[in-house]
Amino acid sequence: LSSLSFWFNSLLHIAGLNANRAKNIIEWREKNGPFINREQLKKVKGLGPKSFQQCAGFIRVNQDYIRTFCSQQTESSDQSQGVAMTSSAGIEAKNEKQGKKRSKTAVDVALKPNPLDQTCIHPESYDIAMRFVSLIGGTVCEIGKPEMQQKINSSLEKEGIEKTAERLQTTAHTLQVIIDGLSQPESFDFRTDFDKPDFKRSIVCLEDLQVGTVLTGKVENATLFGIFVDIGVGKSGLIPIRNVTETKLSKTKKRRSLGLGPGERVEVQVLNIDIPRSRITLDLVRVL
Repeated sequence: LSSLSFWFNSLLHIAGLNANRAKNIIEWREKNGPFINREQLKKVKGLGPKSFQQCAGFIRVNQDYIRTFCSQQTESSDQSQGVAMTSSAGIEAKNEKQGKKRSKTAVDVALKPNPLDQTCIHPESYDIAMRFVSLIGGTVCEIGKPEMQQKINSSLEKEGIEKTAERLQTTAHTLQVIIDGLSQPESFDFRTDFDKPDFKRSIVCLEDLQVGTVLTGKVENATLFGIFVDIGVGKSGLIPIRNVTETKLSKTKKRRSLGLGPGERVEVQVLNIDIPRSRITLDLVRVL
């Protein structure tokens, strides 16, 4: 029970999730087993397209654990298939219609793990990520390995991130997030080796916030629509992507083409607080 309580409280800190959705995610997992990929989150009751868009980048799938699970499922399926082959032709013909229904279920169960699901890359960028991997001559099996980093460096040295982004018909910011995700080792946790954010002691919850307040926090995740920042109030604030401008970045960040990655310390200003929906809109003041 303590483990379930821990995961429930952890899920509450994720953008797009509330108490009911967090509870439904845990119940779905208890009933159906571990999530094989992020797409399965869409099967959770109450988790619509908007919620999925907001939370998917934060929820990562442990690839080693899932590979083991899928291997066990495959062995179990093979054994079941062997038993089924002993059935008579007459019974098979009689249950042909039911068999079609079972095959559809089997397709659902056989969802394959996606190596990108254990990165900070958002599902909306998977197509771009795969095209980038192909462009540099890499494979998803090299995610987080030195080989991947070498191929990324070699490609960017030739034409740079801006031209590469144009070739892939995306933004330099999105490509930088993809590069970060492909470069980080499996199960990378950006919180490791980082000091705690310099939160204000007098501000510990949403109700303590005021429009105009300037805070220090750490980037939790970068998406196509904005940057989520932990400011120490139990719910991440969102910096809309339009507020991440070149003038607010250091020279180093400017060379990275507006890329802000997990763990980076930022100074932000509160623009809007929606307490009923637990939403905080922020403006980027500067990168620390």
